[in-house]
Formats: sequence, C-alpha cells, structure tokens
Amino acid sequence: MTNNEIKFIRSLSLKKFRDSLGLFVVEGRKLVREAQESGLEVLDVYSEEKDGEELMARISSMSSPSPCLAVVRKAPAKTLEAPFKGLYLALDSVRDPGNLGTVIRLADWFGLSAVLASDDTAELYNPKVIQASMGSAFRVPVVYGDLPAMLREFRSESVPVFGTFLRGENIYGAELPADAVLVMGNEANGISGSVAALCNHKITIPSFGSKAESLNISAAAAVCVSEFRKWKKS
Repeated sequence: MTNNEIKFIRSLSLKKFRDSLGLFVVEGRKLVREAQESGLEVLDVYSEEKDGEELMARISSMSSPSPCLAVVRKAPAKTLEAPFKGLYLALDSVRDPGNLGTVIRLADWFGLSAVLASDDTAELYNPKVIQASMGSAFRVPVVYGDLPAMLREFRSESVPVFGTFLRGENIYGAELPADAVLVMGNEANGISGSVAALCNHKITIPSFGSKAESLNISAAAAVCVSEFRKWKKS
C-alpha cells in the first residue's frame, strides 16, 4: 500500500473528507461483518492476517489498532415519509457522538421507526458513533434536517409530540400512545425553545430522592422508550 493510500484512509477520520468523498471507515471484526451484511457498498477490507499489524496500525484511527478495517460508502440520506406509524425518537442538538451511537443502538433494540436528528446533532458516520452503535447505525433510519419542520409534519398528521422536561407529567403515570414522537434535548441545555413550542405533551422522569442533577441522555432515553413500549400492544 502506498503512502497516498494510507493518507486517504486516514483522512476519513475527518468529517470534511467523509462528506466530500461519501465514504467512512468501520473498525472491528463485528462491525465490518455488520457493514458487509447491511447492504452498504464495502469498497475495501483490511486485516491483520492479510495486511499485517504494521499496516493496520498506520491506517487505524483508534488508540489500539483494530485487527480489521473496512472502507464503506455512505447510504443515501434518509427522508421522512408519511404515514407515520410507531415510535420515533427526535434528538435536538445532541452533540456527543457516544450518546448518539448509544441512542441508535437503543432505537434498534426497541424497534423504533426512526431517529430524527437536528442538523447540528453529531454526525452519523463519526467513528465514535459507529462504534457506540455496535452495528445498529447500519439498521436504524436516521433522518437529519430542520427538526422543527419535521415535527410540524408529525403534528399535521395528528401524531403527538412528547418532550422530556425537568417539569412535566410523571412518565410513570402518563398514558403513552403507540404512534408518537419522543424528543430528547441537548446534553447541557435541554430542548430548545423552537422545538419545545412544538411539544404538545411534556413529560419528566421523577427523581426518587437523589441529589443527581440529571440523567445522561442515553439513560433518560432508555427509561422513556421502555415506558412507551409498556403501552404498546403485542
């Protein structure tokens, strides 16, 4: 492999090159296998067995180089399509890639219809998102766009929009419909004003005497989605 080829693979650790080239890198045997089984176009696969440990160390962006790495073409951007059936999770400016990856994995586990993401939410193809999703990023539709505009589409179809707030109805006593959007806000600032205005149901996870300031977004999403699923008829 030439130095230029190595630089090319390494460049995909940066968003500007992932965007311009429409490619991203997957590292780890399980994730490479998941990418191959997902239907995405896998351009090249490199491994310790075939290419040697030294090369893997040079092309990997991880602190401990993976034994397997693939260069994969991005999927076409997802779009919203009515009618909206099932539970959707909407993310308002969620910036941490690890949180996004974990939420996508959660959406996969609970069979959510899609994850909606504001344009300033962490990028789907960030290596940390891919790693944290454990392959779920290849299965769960993630739709980026103007979040208020997307929520207005749901409202126009009479789909209720639930938002998580510090003050709201206790989620453990709320009646939660099968078809709905659940909005989770930014890690530091919560749900923005423009998005909050479109939430026609405000819910909260009550604290049971704890002095903790708040829950991590992925933990809060797990609690809320689990409660929604308790109301879903099998």
